[in-house]
Amino acid sequence: MRKPSSFAPYACFPEETRGRKLPEDESLTRSVFQRDRDRIIHSGAFRKLQYKTQVFVYHEGDYYRTRLTHSLEVAQIARSISRQLQLNEDLAEAVALAHDLGHTPFGHAGEDALKGAMEAYGGFDHNEQTFRILTQLEARYAAFDGLNLTWETLEGVAKHNGPVHVPRESMKLYCREFDLELDSHASAEAQVAALADDIAYVNHDLDDGLRAQLFAVSDLMDLPLLGKLFHRVRRTYPGIEQGRLIHEVIRRLIDAMVNDLLQETRLRLEQACPGNAGEIRALSRPVVAFSEEMRHDIEVLRGFLFQRMYRHYQVNRITSKARRVLKQLFDVYLEEPNCLPHDWQSKLDMSAGAGQRARIVADYVAGMTDRYALESHETLFNPYIRL
Repeated sequence: MRKPSSFAPYACFPEETRGRKLPEDESLTRSVFQRDRDRIIHSGAFRKLQYKTQVFVYHEGDYYRTRLTHSLEVAQIARSISRQLQLNEDLAEAVALAHDLGHTPFGHAGEDALKGAMEAYGGFDHNEQTFRILTQLEARYAAFDGLNLTWETLEGVAKHNGPVHVPRESMKLYCREFDLELDSHASAEAQVAALADDIAYVNHDLDDGLRAQLFAVSDLMDLPLLGKLFHRVRRTYPGIEQGRLIHEVIRRLIDAMVNDLLQETRLRLEQACPGNAGEIRALSRPVVAFSEEMRHDIEVLRGFLFQRMYRHYQVNRITSKARRVLKQLFDVYLEEPNCLPHDWQSKLDMSAGAGQRARIVADYVAGMTDRYALESHETLFNPYIRL
């Protein structure tokens, strides 16, 4: 456990936590944020991330990133940055590990499908779904639903992308009893987790896109940062094989992004002079940030990935299939709830409104892994499959 003296004054100190919605006796050997992290890691939703993919469906290949490996990469980057800034690494890690729990199977294609299906019933958003998992859907503890995480961890998950001015229903109802102050910025630790997410996904999507041969190294030579890095690695290691070349460039790109973030954040901290974590939240802008030049360069990389990877015809075929699978599953379960497993049928109150029933069906479908969604679809729609 880090000593309090090793934290900056604007870090989140575990002994100053605002507590849990349901008070508990705390651990004698772990801080409250370490305990939050451990609850997230041991949750069922976290284990499912192993079979939820980012861009590719799970059977496309074992080497591509999943939501689980992505979350671990984000957590590693967030811890490294937090240590350099003297922030609470455990809190940053907890937010990083939790941030993708609400993602559907099949990545953004699955989310698009559920957004369409739920449009008439209050909509669907993976950040809101993450919040529902952490506060309602995890059913493991005898005394409460959800994980009963600390105020700081829940605040970080809710606001890691910035203030939430128009919260969705679950978050709005929860905050009536345990106010997360959604209209302010999150802690510096949560802001670190958010940008660690950006660093991780840009870099691993470049890596996965090259491995899938959706684009080639030659296509990257004119992009900011990358061209110079490829030339530098080739000069240092003449004749280097392609796999090692890509890895060396990616690790240098991560390093460049992290160092830029550290430099810009230290500049902003020096200008703002926050005396505590509350003053971080009260600032008019995030304190953790990239420089303007790096933000521009990252947007160029995102634009490249959007055109050459996310909209590649091979990926389009995958996402088209994924959208159909989830939409058809949702429709069947909503129209014929007796096809749901018994424990999910028990959650349904048939006298309740259509919106409540649709939300429960969305919770069930969103919680599926890629593999389970495909197997369920096969069972329901292939007449030759034995039940």
